[in-house]
Amino acid sequence: MTARAREALARAEVIVGYRTYIDLVATLIAGREVVVNGMTGEVDRCREAVERAAAGARVAVISSGDPGVYGMAGLVLEILAAHPRGREIPVTIIPGVTAATAAAAALGAPLMHDFAVISLSDRLTPWEVISRRLEMAAAADFVLVLYNPRSHGRPDHLGRAREIILKYRQPSTPVGVVRNAGRKGEVAWLRDLDTLLELPVDMVSTVIIGNSQTRVLDGRMVTPRGYRL
Repeated sequence: MTARAREALARAEVIVGYRTYIDLVATLIAGREVVVNGMTGEVDRCREAVERAAAGARVAVISSGDPGVYGMAGLVLEILAAHPRGREIPVTIIPGVTAATAAAAALGAPLMHDFAVISLSDRLTPWEVISRRLEMAAAADFVLVLYNPRSHGRPDHLGRAREIILKYRQPSTPVGVVRNAGRKGEVAWLRDLDTLLELPVDMVSTVIIGNSQTRVLDGRMVTPRGYRL
């Protein structure tokens, strides 16, 4: 969490968010009105936030990581654009630390060159689209960052993604997995593409798959930028 995010929470009169994220900041928002719901309630949650703001309240909508990376910022702006008073409601999007950079820091420096971030969740994006993006990004030798890699409802998506990537990468390609990146209980593993599926990957894990230049140096995952040493 950035200092600006903490300041926004301290100033907010109403806090709106997904239950898991509300629990993570519970000590920072004690005594304030909280609007909370579960997964799949994103639209209702953001509409409620806009209505509270339209009524004059200072509202904070919280997301995991950065609100503009698979977060609530875009949805709030869409709802504001359709609201009769949307142009009158000031909005500030406050950056946070997204899982890609938090996980990269835990692993070493795997994102020192071009990389692509792809979510494996097909709740809002068809798998056909996801698989094509994986194919193109792997063929282009991007370092790959995979969000939402595995859940109870889609236990096979990571394996399917791995099969696509193996068409363009060696099985020995370094892979890092970080669970709870930047949060209490953070744990990181370094493996390779061949053994990736042996790791306990779940929805709070971030997977970083190296490109053809990525190496493991003294236990740290590094993608060289190309500097002369």
